[in-house]
Amino acid sequence: MEAGDKIKAFRSNFSFGGKTPKYFDEHVQKSVPFYNAGQDLICKISSFFIENKSIIYDLGCSTGTLINKISDYNKKINLNIYGFDIEPGMINIAKKKIIKNKKDNVYLKSKNIVKANFKKSDVIICYYTIQFIRPKYRQYLINKIYKSLNWGGAFLFFEKVRGPDARFQDLMSQIYQEYKSDIGYNEKEIIHKSLSIRSVLEPFSSNANVQFLKRAGFKDIMTIMKYCCFEGFLAIK
Repeated sequence: MEAGDKIKAFRSNFSFGGKTPKYFDEHVQKSVPFYNAGQDLICKISSFFIENKSIIYDLGCSTGTLINKISDYNKKINLNIYGFDIEPGMINIAKKKIIKNKKDNVYLKSKNIVKANFKKSDVIICYYTIQFIRPKYRQYLINKIYKSLNWGGAFLFFEKVRGPDARFQDLMSQIYQEYKSDIGYNEKEIIHKSLSIRSVLEPFSSNANVQFLKRAGFKDIMTIMKYCCFEGFLAIK
């Protein structure tokens, strides 16, 4: 099946491996409303929580676009930025960007973030990442993120979210389908993508995501960006 932007997908089997990394940047910028604006917001917010020798993590860093932006935005600060992604193909493209842009303070590894260990850090980012983690592992991962942050550190957490009830969910789903049609995806591409992410992308409601954060120990939480069924949270330890 064709899911748009030359990405092939099969029912309940969307993959970020194979040829997907090659077309990922174009696809995700079209598929997620205000994707670039969300990254720019993260860069600005990150500057409130860092100092010289701070550590930043981008978990599920894909092709490294956000890491490059954070490094550029905070270029006067001596940072160490770590990017983890489970797909080697994504990391390979990210490394090429890092080399091209001469980022000697960025460290990229192909890792399963559920199993990875994190150093004490001041900022941890999951930019549309946890929605692809099996629900049974999400609380464990967010607990680990909380423990890894220094006191006063920030967790920036963006997700696709479900509506609080059936009526709101139906409304948001239809608006999002219309959005994808408006940017140029045809009807087959839209339905094929929807079929391919069954059991792969499992969004929770806004409240359920906030409860994940609270159970981990976060008390200071706010929504920093919201459009239809996409939401960004800032949680401070």
